[in-house]
Amino acid sequence: MKSKYTLVAAFVLTAMFIGSCAPKITESGRASYYGNKFEGRKTASGEKYKAAKLTAAHKTLPFGTTVKVKNLDNGKVVKVVVNDRGPFVAGRIIDVSGKAAKQLDMQSSGTAKVEIKYKKPRRSN
Repeated sequence: MKSKYTLVAAFVLTAMFIGSCAPKITESGRASYYGNKFEGRKTASGEKYKAAKLTAAHKTLPFGTTVKVKNLDNGKVVKVVVNDRGPFVAGRIIDVSGKAAKQLDMQSSGTAKVEIKYKKPRRSN
């Protein structure tokens, strides 16, 4: 019985280790943020946009992907969850919510030079 639990524990730890070793992808570019006029509107995922949540739009990442966004001008970092598509402006790689923009200290400028990191999404069948 003890060896059975040891085997299960080893399997669980191995699975956790392999899952945490997923390759991380890094992108650099500019971020912008949603203006107040988008409050309550539906996002591409079907969720309503709420400025008080830590969410973002990305052109290709699956909805639900957690992305770490770093403002390269001041070093501030925030984690957001992708729930929309965009931005559709050349050079911009992510749109963040009002709360995320505030934490990145980019509200006055409207955009910021950023680096984003995320785990490589799994292929869906």
